[in-house]
Amino acid sequence: MADSDQAPEDIGAPIAFQVLKDGTAVYDRAGDKVGDVVHVLADDADDIFHGLIVKTGAGHRYASADLVDGLFQHGVIVAEPAAKLPEPAENADEPFLKRAWDWLIEPK
Repeated sequence: MADSDQAPEDIGAPIAFQVLKDGTAVYDRAGDKVGDVVHVLADDADDIFHGLIVKTGAGHRYASADLVDGLFQHGVIVAEPAAKLPEPAENADEPFLKRAWDWLIEPK
């Protein structure tokens, strides 16, 4: 197995967003660790995956569904490194960045 900042050689079988666990490691296409999943943004009623809130070394970031290359048992692959993923924001124009912000500030 690679070090903790590199993707493991086997990240398992593909899975559906409904069973993706918080804490799952997130890697970019180069195999570098981006962070960890903290929440899946989805419309459960309509079974639509919108993206992931990812905890990175530089804070929380949002990976929209179109940036997610794959969901697997032991890892997620995203198209961009952490620095290129947008930050959730209260005043974001993009509705899912705002929704991610709302989830982050919501009492747990």
